[in-house]
Amino acid sequence: MNASRIALVTGANQGLGRALAEGLAARMDPDDLVLLTGRSHQRVSDAAREVAQLPGTRSHVQGQVLDVTDTDDIAQLADELRARHGGVDVVLSNAVARLLPEESQAERADEFIDVSNTATHAILRSFGPVLRPGGRLLVVASSLGTLGHLDPRLHHLFDGASLDQVEYAVESWRSAVHNKTAEEAGWPRWLNVPSKVAQVAAVRAVAAERRERDLADNTLIASVCPGMVDTATSRPWFSDFSQAQSPSEAARAVLDLVFTEHVDPALYGELIRFGKALTWHDGTPPVEQDRLLRP
Repeated sequence: MNASRIALVTGANQGLGRALAEGLAARMDPDDLVLLTGRSHQRVSDAAREVAQLPGTRSHVQGQVLDVTDTDDIAQLADELRARHGGVDVVLSNAVARLLPEESQAERADEFIDVSNTATHAILRSFGPVLRPGGRLLVVASSLGTLGHLDPRLHHLFDGASLDQVEYAVESWRSAVHNKTAEEAGWPRWLNVPSKVAQVAAVRAVAAERRERDLADNTLIASVCPGMVDTATSRPWFSDFSQAQSPSEAARAVLDLVFTEHVDPALYGELIRFGKALTWHDGTPPVEQDRLLRP
């Protein structure tokens, strides 16, 4: 089909990703296409069919198998969408590996880093060049992604870093986890914190190179914090869920950035929560969560 606009959501089988796909399908036009992606063919097919049948759905919805841990798979899909449609208009990078406090952080490190960080780097590299003028490329991160959540000894690895330097820092962290030297170097036990900081740093790196051109074209590249979301992934990590949102509620602020008419230069390249940029250097190390963990 020759769609007018193309939107892609990773990690869209369930939770926030599914809600983002539903929201896009409800707010985009009938000639537009939402690609709902995940690693399992059956789950992707089922989710795409269910979203397509929702009463509020307006656009076309299609399932697309995508293994975000496979950088070649990501690059191939970007090339296919450029050849078939001339590029993409919306990319929402949302994939995350579920992690529980009782699990060994070292044993889960490779999968977690590959899904959250290697995938982010590949999406920025492959989909940034095929993002059409006026497009939106948003990486779903967390308020834990501000630099202050890391030990000050590690700040230089991410502050003002290029994408290559962020990638090198992530691989150095991965090696330190496996070599059991991470804690003495200042890395927190909880994998989620360095992962989120690295995601935000990667977005900042790409945005810094594209800023002038993108703002002239009304294009937005940013990372987003949807706020606390009540899911099976987040519940084990926090004691107070009184302010938690459902996935559909959390998706609204992210989707508002997609559909905003004009890009605010103050938000471009930043970590955005509920329409406001978070200060990159803010935050404190995650003492409470680290106490829950075994190495």
